[in-house]
Amino acid sequence: MPLRLLEVTVPVEDLAKIPPLIQEATLLHMRVSESGAGTGVMSILLEAQDVEAVSDLLVSHFGTSNDFRVILLPVEATLPAPIQPASTDAPEGAETAGGRSEARRISREELYEDIAQASRLTATYVVMVALSTVVAAVGLIRGDVAIVIGAMVIAPLLGPNVAVSLAMTLGDLDLAKRSLRTLGAGVVTALTLSLLAGLVLPIDPSAPEVVARTRPDIADVVLALAAGTAGALAFTSGVPAIVVGVMVAVALLPPLLVCGLLLGAGHWAPATGAFVLLLTNVACINLAGVATFFAQKVSPRTWWEVDRARKSTRLAVTVWILMLGLLFVLILLGHVGGV
Repeated sequence: MPLRLLEVTVPVEDLAKIPPLIQEATLLHMRVSESGAGTGVMSILLEAQDVEAVSDLLVSHFGTSNDFRVILLPVEATLPAPIQPASTDAPEGAETAGGRSEARRISREELYEDIAQASRLTATYVVMVALSTVVAAVGLIRGDVAIVIGAMVIAPLLGPNVAVSLAMTLGDLDLAKRSLRTLGAGVVTALTLSLLAGLVLPIDPSAPEVVARTRPDIADVVLALAAGTAGALAFTSGVPAIVVGVMVAVALLPPLLVCGLLLGAGHWAPATGAFVLLLTNVACINLAGVATFFAQKVSPRTWWEVDRARKSTRLAVTVWILMLGLLFVLILLGHVGGV
């Protein structure tokens, strides 16, 4: 796991309380300095997977102080290299510092900030969706797979989709609203441009790249489930998610684009198939995302937030499963895509 540096600011008299408090955690280095005005700073070097347990302990003991603050910094490298402690493999289900089961992922706060930033509705986001839509439309009309894949590279659809899953896992209504607004803006942008393209450009509904997005099958379900799981894992592991973003974009943008192109060209039946594929992929990606976050024990810090998050998770899983089940029946019965 990557390294992180926690800089903890507390009243000077509380500095001595920190080492005994976090002694069960795997700490690689600690340094104390006074910052003046009666406060001190303790810098703690540790692995990213240990940040959540340590920060939760610090918040629970010092969070009520006006001088308390924790700043989390990524560490690219440190010299000399820290000595890794001997492995102490705990039995499955064993708990680490803070009373939480060990999970090899970044902290809740870092995960939330990364996903919240990736799901912001900005002018750049809208422009990137528009550009990827235009490029993908050219690729689909020409039947050029390379151009379609190139469009997926610039399509910024990973962030808002994973944000919806995280919001349901944490029971965060504000994050859910923001991510759904961003996702909706992307869908409207792509659908509008593809509708206009369908009105003015010749669209062949029998083209292989088009037909492939109008006849959903089990393989599409597997692809979307894998994409959702990979998207969540990319964020929780703290590694760049650009490659995984391509996978999610492949599952979302082409069927949305094909739906708009066919609607614009007046081909209603195959457009329905593309729309069903889009809904199926959205349901699978979010279901897999929620399941992955739950499996990695991503949860709020306080018990009352945990209770709300459990209800939200159950509701989300139920909705996505019911939606997926209905779409699955339609796919099996061949009621979509002109099959």
